[in-house]
This record gives sequence, C-alpha cells and structure tokens, in this order.
Amino acid sequence: MRVPTQDRFVHAAGRAWLTRVYDPVVALTSRERRFRALLGERVSAGLPDGGTVLDMGCGTGTFAIALAAARPDATVIGIDGDPEILGIARAKRGAERVDWREGLAGELDLSTESADAVVMSLLLHHLQPAAKHAALADARRVLRPGGMLHIADWGRPHDAIMRTAFGVLQLIDGIPNTRDHAAGRLPAFVADAGFADVTTYARLRTTFGSLELLSAQCA
Repeated sequence: MRVPTQDRFVHAAGRAWLTRVYDPVVALTSRERRFRALLGERVSAGLPDGGTVLDMGCGTGTFAIALAAARPDATVIGIDGDPEILGIARAKRGAERVDWREGLAGELDLSTESADAVVMSLLLHHLQPAAKHAALADARRVLRPGGMLHIADWGRPHDAIMRTAFGVLQLIDGIPNTRDHAAGRLPAFVADAGFADVTTYARLRTTFGSLELLSAQCA
C-alpha cells in the first residue's frame, strides 16, 4: 500500500523547526528513562543471540544506540524518513554500532523475514490511519515467524487532566493521526495487522498523557 507523503510523514517534534529540540522535549515530558528502560528490557529478553532488531522511525537514535550497547551481539538497524534527524543520530556517541538507513514506515526496502524484533517508539501517533496500517503490515512482513513487535506510544487518557494534556499534544502532532490513540484503538490496529498475543504491559502517566508499552508476536 502506497500512502501519499503528506499522510505518512510528520517531523519527530511535529514541526521541522523543532527537530533540534526533540531530545530535551522527550526527556522532559515522556518519562523517557523509564519507558526506554522498560522497552529495552522487553526487547532484549525476547531477542535471540546474534538477533536482528529494526527500530522503525528511530528518530534521533537514542533507543537504537542504547540497545546496541546493551546487546553487542545483535544487529541493530535504525530507519527514519527524515535525513536531518538521522544526521543527529549518526553524530551521537555509540552511533557506529547501529546500521542507519533512510526509509519510510510502510515502504521499507528490506527482505521478508529478516528481523527478530521490530520496535516502533513514538512513531505510530505521527501517522494517519492508512499509514499506521501500512507500517504495521511492513513490520509483519520483515519479521521472522515468532518475531516480536514492540511499541511505545500514546494510549487513551484515563482522566480529565490527562485528556487536556493529550489535547495539547494533538495540536502539535495533528488530530487525524492521534484520534485513534485518544480512543484507545492502538491494540486493535496491531491485532488487525495479523499479530497475535497483543499485550499492553505498562502504562506510564506523563506530561502529555498515558504512554503505553505493547508487545505482539508475528504468527
């Protein structure tokens, strides 16, 4: 499925001019250390020796670099559609351990069944529904049977304060692409893409709402 460019790509901070402040904003608003630690533990626990991990929409590379350092036996591939943000990633300490590639979720130039794990960290809320489906289909295509999908992204706010906070994020990142997250539909998107055992294993209260961590298996 090919999705029009304007429907499938949003800059990491919502606006191109905010790219340079993406890292400090995420650190201040998303409980980054906590959610990335939980995500890393989950990915590493299910990754075979010498396995391959694809970080789809890797952004500034924080997670990919940390995972590559924690699992030097693994091949970590970081893919993003924004060349500027990939430049930031490549300049970071430890970036040489990661294979950086430019590409869009939904149009990955990778062979079928080439990864043991796919990570989508703060990616899907940038994509409109058709692009979410395309990205998840691509993840399933490149995963080996039994491979794992790992997602960290926004879920349904659970009280008035969180709904207000998430409303601010929606103004930044766009309402059409965040509407399904506000309604709690992310697990359904994953299941509809053909994944099994869709599990939400953590929910973190953050400045911008409820950040959920999910895992699912490629059947």
